Amino acid sequence: MHVPSGFAVVTPYIFADGAEAYVRFLEAAFGVRETGRSTSPDGRIANCQLRFDTATIMISEASDAFPPSRAALYFYVTNAEEAVERAVVAGAEKIMAVDDMPYGDRRGGVRDPGGNIWWVSQRLSAKLYF
Repeated sequence: MHVPSGFAVVTPYIFADGAEAYVRFLEAAFGVRETGRSTSPDGRIANCQLRFDTATIMISEASDAFPPSRAALYFYVTNAEEAVERAVVAGAEKIMAVDDMPYGDRRGGVRDPGGNIWWVSQRLSAKLYF
């Protein structure tokens, strides 16, 4: 099996209404970097690859055949408080204040303009508590 560089065996793929604006939100909120894009003849995003440090997600414009999708994503960052606040400034809704979790993470949550939930987490301990 061959998995392209920068991708995982399972890579999140989100269909978004207003995919261009959604990509701009993700850049502002989470500092992602666009690594590839293809567009349909009408100029809408057919596929856009966004790099989150070691992970890639893909975004496409929603359509009748592929309606907007919703996901919950767990995103590790260096500083959870700063990352949640940056996302809120970019247009996300805070749904959970950042706090220490019993499994060794410091985590908060936001809902992005597309309705997706992002659990923004900072690992406090190398030990897993599950």
